[in-house]
Amino acid sequence: MSDRFDSFVVFAEMRTGSNFLEANLNALDGVTCHGEAFNPHFIGYPNASDILGITQPEREADPVRLLQAIRQETPGMGGFRFFHDHDPRVLQPLLDDERVAKIVLTRNPVESYVSWKIAQTTGQWKLTNVSKRKDAQVTFDGAEFETHLARLQDFQLRLMTALQVSGQTAFYVGYEDLQSLEVMNGLAKWLGVPSRLESLDGKLKRQNPEPVVEKVANAGEMERALTRLDRFNLSRTPNFEPRRGPVVPGYVAAAETPLLYMPIHSGPTRAVRRWLCALDLVEDEALTGDFSQKSLRQWKRARPGHRSFTVIRHPLARAHEAFCSRILSTGPGSFGRIRKTLRRANGLPLPEGAPGADYSLAQHRDAFAAFLVFLKANLAGQTAVRVDGHWASQAQCLQGMAEFTLPDMIVREEEMAIYLPALAMQVGHAAPPEPEAESQQDAAPYALADIYDASLEELAREAYQRDYLMFGFGDLG
Repeated sequence: MSDRFDSFVVFAEMRTGSNFLEANLNALDGVTCHGEAFNPHFIGYPNASDILGITQPEREADPVRLLQAIRQETPGMGGFRFFHDHDPRVLQPLLDDERVAKIVLTRNPVESYVSWKIAQTTGQWKLTNVSKRKDAQVTFDGAEFETHLARLQDFQLRLMTALQVSGQTAFYVGYEDLQSLEVMNGLAKWLGVPSRLESLDGKLKRQNPEPVVEKVANAGEMERALTRLDRFNLSRTPNFEPRRGPVVPGYVAAAETPLLYMPIHSGPTRAVRRWLCALDLVEDEALTGDFSQKSLRQWKRARPGHRSFTVIRHPLARAHEAFCSRILSTGPGSFGRIRKTLRRANGLPLPEGAPGADYSLAQHRDAFAAFLVFLKANLAGQTAVRVDGHWASQAQCLQGMAEFTLPDMIVREEEMAIYLPALAMQVGHAAPPEPEAESQQDAAPYALADIYDASLEELAREAYQRDYLMFGFGDLG
């Protein structure tokens, strides 16, 4: 038995050569690979009835029992193959266990996809006798391939992230590596087993040795479809913002109507709170807030049919709100230390104290424009100042919410008058009032409309690329 590992798992996919890898693992003395032990449709192999005396129904009832049996009852070192669509209940325990050796087998996804299509067409999933080889040309389906590729990439990303955060490493094997006796023996050494192979398994034969373009009936269409794929994710909007958790204490529930508001900072929170009060004819202090995750679950359980919502604001308007209330203002809730840093270290043309009578419209526009330039660098992780929730991207704030619960509805600020009353009617309110528009923030010496121009819009678009893209915001003007 290895002093590093008690068992192993081969993370692979269909048509990646996993049968051949398994055959060579099983050829090592003291190593047993139990096939696709957690395939939801069979146990180990299509015609097998059990693994180590554990049947498929018993595995379904308690998959961890089979994991333990493979580790403890297999003579020598036991393992199995695991694909992205196998029993998800065992994936996290596998990833967390440092005594389980992780072998990651990959193949060019176009080749594995075409091979999978051929096997589907011919019904031949293994080949041991070349004279019985079945041949076929298949049609490349671009949309189907993109879905196939997305699944593979998502699974590989999950594996990589799990190994990174737990400080583990895997043994990576490419499809072409399977033909190298040296690599297979290197794998045996990494596993910590003393046995070595003298030759590779000769039973299984490669089924489709031709170039990919010869295996498909529409090679031209395949090439055009592949050129549409952004292989290196060049069009992705980079995201360097820190992850944000759900700000549950800030959530607000109506006094009687089963509605929960999940605010995003620097949004129309005051207007929404006033509307929640008007729903049930109560004062603001009657609203329910200061939730913990436990008390929010209790609130939800006590109100079957409840609904939750958040309101997103145009990024430029939201940045102006954050600038005026948190940076420009020197009143309660303002960020004095950040304001001082922005003035001294980042060169923002902010007044020494609160804006006075001599603070002009032109000064306000210049200071806000400089703040937008700062936001672009700040959200990209290029400044020493924290990314505060009052100006973090709304897309990131929603991702943080999703760690606990997602809102039923995402409402745009300019559409609150339509959607908020409709939402209240869905939970039984007979005649909900319309929400009032958000009033001008007291800390704002000038309205955004007074300074708006195309260059400010462009600065906001550069800072908040994700929000403009994800939510489809157009120009505010």
